Amino acid sequence: MSLDRRALLQGIAALSLPCAFSSSIFALAGCTPTPKIHQKVNWNDANRIIAAIPELSFPEQTFDIREFGAKPGEDCSAAIAKTIEACSNAGGGKVLIDGGNYHCGPIHLKSNINLHINEGAVLKFSNNPKDYLPAVLTRWEGVEHMGYSPLVYAYGQENIAISGKGTLDGQADATHWWAWKGNKTWGIDGYPSQKASRDQLFADAEAGIPPEKRMYAEGHYLRPPFIQPYLCKNIVIRDITIVSAPFWLINPVLCENVKVQGVHLESLGPNSDGCDPESCKNVLIEDCYFDTGDDCIAIKSGRNNDGRRIGVPTENIVIRNCKMRAGHGGVVIGSEISGGVRNVFADNNEMSSPDLDRGFRIKTNSVRGGVLENIFMRNTKIGQVRDAIVINFHYEEGDAGQFDPLVRNVQIENIDCLNAEQVFKVRGFKRAPIEGLSVTHAAFHKARKNGVLEHVNDLHLEDIMINGETFSAGG
Repeated sequence: MSLDRRALLQGIAALSLPCAFSSSIFALAGCTPTPKIHQKVNWNDANRIIAAIPELSFPEQTFDIREFGAKPGEDCSAAIAKTIEACSNAGGGKVLIDGGNYHCGPIHLKSNINLHINEGAVLKFSNNPKDYLPAVLTRWEGVEHMGYSPLVYAYGQENIAISGKGTLDGQADATHWWAWKGNKTWGIDGYPSQKASRDQLFADAEAGIPPEKRMYAEGHYLRPPFIQPYLCKNIVIRDITIVSAPFWLINPVLCENVKVQGVHLESLGPNSDGCDPESCKNVLIEDCYFDTGDDCIAIKSGRNNDGRRIGVPTENIVIRNCKMRAGHGGVVIGSEISGGVRNVFADNNEMSSPDLDRGFRIKTNSVRGGVLENIFMRNTKIGQVRDAIVINFHYEEGDAGQFDPLVRNVQIENIDCLNAEQVFKVRGFKRAPIEGLSVTHAAFHKARKNGVLEHVNDLHLEDIMINGETFSAGG
């Protein structure tokens, strides 16, 4: 059943859960310590969030793509589309991918369908951009537009799943998709770059041009996300392996009730974020493995004017039992966070890699803005990381806008970090400090420097060990 865009947006938005010290290696400035942070939301709410996400069931009928003409080694786009259509017409069920490697273009899912890829089966997606036309309504770096279809896409659907122990291969590489990044690392002489179109898309959004008039598909070089359910409800992505993505790997947008469980994500290209729930409500991410070229998990809610126009926060997120290797950050919030975020719980996650830049990170600025509140992380093991704890109001454009972010009630506890270049990189604004940061029961066994904490009200530090010595706000 198709969902009305306005009704679903309203439904997603409706529910929410109820001193200066310095040394040569550390600066604590504009911060006010307090003995305790009071909050209405706590860890008990994580269980309530999980309980609120329904278990999905599908009709006990299977539609094998081979029965609709699919053959291993061949382009099976038409056969897959026919199978999905037949399954939908019959009331739903399992669309089965089994028995080899299949080539295809974009897959558009419908309600009550479980796309199931059996172990040993591989879907190899075309890396020819023309195959991802006609354009669809999508979000790219937090901005709506008409762009290339995501590799797996659903719009306004209910009860959909992508499951099985098979593999989705985006076939992106240095000369297919990734070169469109266009920077010194990924750009190739003679290849097009996303830069001009990226800049123009952001300018269109700031100017208030309607999304349906922002035409950015062919000729604009904005790489599509791999999996993007859009305005959908009741979604499960379970057990699959995703490799070589053009852009972000899993990016539910304006969705409600999402489970991402047991997935293996491996893509080291530019902007290869692992899982980015964006303006979503009720999300569980658990037992996943991330080895990605950008943030492992990045919680988002729209960029700048476009995020404020839609105005839907991401809320009620539980992240647990995940393993994170390479990436710009492990558990990240931002930077496209203008719609806000609240009620995030990260528990029992492991992260470690010489290529992991940050453990916990909030990134925003006075251009992005946003209200970010009730963020909890505990029981985290960090092996090797550059910056362990980051809350940065000076990201990217820095202090260049009129929308001061509000970050309040961030609680981090039971952290064990073996090796960090820097423990803290926490920087609010003097005029808009971080309101409530608690870090307790944390050990940073080897750290080159303690870092910086500045402009934090209600700062609570307790039982923190750095290089074997007790650290406190008073030095």
